[in-house]
Amino acid sequence: MSIIKLNNQGVKNATAFGSITGLGSMTFIKKLTASSSATLSFVDGASSVVLDDTYKEYLFTFNNIHPGTDQAHLTVGFRDGGSAYDATKTTTYFQAYHNENDSTTALSYITSRDLAQSTDFQQIANTIGNDNDQQTSGYLHLFNPSSTTFVKHFYSRFNIYNASEYSVDNYVAGYCNVTAAIDAVQFSMSSGNIDAGDICLYGIL
Repeated sequence: MSIIKLNNQGVKNATAFGSITGLGSMTFIKKLTASSSATLSFVDGASSVVLDDTYKEYLFTFNNIHPGTDQAHLTVGFRDGGSAYDATKTTTYFQAYHNENDSTTALSYITSRDLAQSTDFQQIANTIGNDNDQQTSGYLHLFNPSSTTFVKHFYSRFNIYNASEYSVDNYVAGYCNVTAAIDAVQFSMSSGNIDAGDICLYGIL
């Protein structure tokens, strides 16, 4: 089996990816590591974070996000100026799941988890288990957050080791329905802390 290497480095150690036909280059910006953290926030201009017109697209990756509280939901909020992460959002949410004993499977749209012109935080990974081996991993894309003309689109996908021993694949998409720039993004659990795991931010040209 071959391993992809960039400049003689493994992918996990690379800080920038060269341009691929049809795709822009990706640059590492910031990594935050949770340790019983109430929130993890990426704020433009603070702690070496860039979240402005330097890039047209930003990618957040999530590695082994483990909640302190069983059945907690990972959520995201966007800041459009001021200090609150309350940018108005309209979103859609669906998921697929399959349990370990192979008795239940489903693909469904869940209206209770989407938002319609709401300032609430958006759930992006649901009912995560807090057993030692339970967690969630995934990604979130945010497009052109510095625009003061258009709404700001985003979408995410996560796989969850569910509290009830399910593999759950969550899909969320939507937009911040504001023309002000999005200058910060915050992640938190619906209850309790983010016990462990890391989130990395990349800029894509």
